[in-house]
Amino acid sequence: MTVLADRIEMADANTKRLDEWFERLERMPVPEGFRVEIVGGNIHVTPQRDTHWGVIRRIVRALEDEFGMDVMVFSDVRIDFPGHENGFCPDVAMLGDSAKKDDEGRWRHQDVEFVAEVISEGTAANDYGPKKTAYALAGVPVYLIVDPYRARCHLYTQPKDGEYLTDTSVAFGAEVDMTTTPLGLTLRTDGFPRD
Repeated sequence: MTVLADRIEMADANTKRLDEWFERLERMPVPEGFRVEIVGGNIHVTPQRDTHWGVIRRIVRALEDEFGMDVMVFSDVRIDFPGHENGFCPDVAMLGDSAKKDDEGRWRHQDVEFVAEVISEGTAANDYGPKKTAYALAGVPVYLIVDPYRARCHLYTQPKDGEYLTDTSVAFGAEVDMTTTPLGLTLRTDGFPRD
């Protein structure tokens, strides 16, 4: 087996355990305005800030403007990704038109065409580390990290063997050119809020 096949198989084997954890988390008193996800078997509870939501809203709006209101785009919806116990809730995930839920009623990582994560101070290492690896292993063609603390975007494309071959950095105010990616979109960042 390849490394990719091994990690995808491992993700499939851990789905039941992730289900148990998420069921327990749903019964816990997680305060409103907090996001919960499991990264590498570790539970992360992160507060959502207005800056965070302002960036997410602008990205979703750009996707809807480009692809229409029926585009399959989600925020904070659980999708299991390859690797050890990865039940992510991406800030923005866009799925292909033919995406269908699996037998458990969840969206499949194989259908994800674009992911955007907005950095939070406490979990930035996840976005640049294990999440980036998992998205590359899953073959997500376009991964965007937005960092309102540094006023920069990092665009990762061309996933291969758990890594992205292309890494482009763009300062807020400039456009993120994704026209040569499967997304085929230019994203304006001049309105992105900063922390």
